[in-house]
Amino acid sequence: MHDVTRIELLDHVRTAFDDGPASRNALLAAAAASNARPEVIALLNRLPERDFRQVRDLWEEMADVPVGA
Repeated sequence: MHDVTRIELLDHVRTAFDDGPASRNALLAAAAASNARPEVIALLNRLPERDFRQVRDLWEEMADVPVGA
């Protein structure tokens, strides 16, 4: 199993921001729709239930997630 990276995470949640801020549920739905690995889903489940205005807001909550491999 490989650790989740910010790049992988972004690949799966990018569409959640198409219409503006994204909730945790919207991020989870986008990840599920893009067939994200269970590790990505688990990481998103750690997020607080709030709206994230932009992708950069995710990194504040996920400072421990590496950028790339």
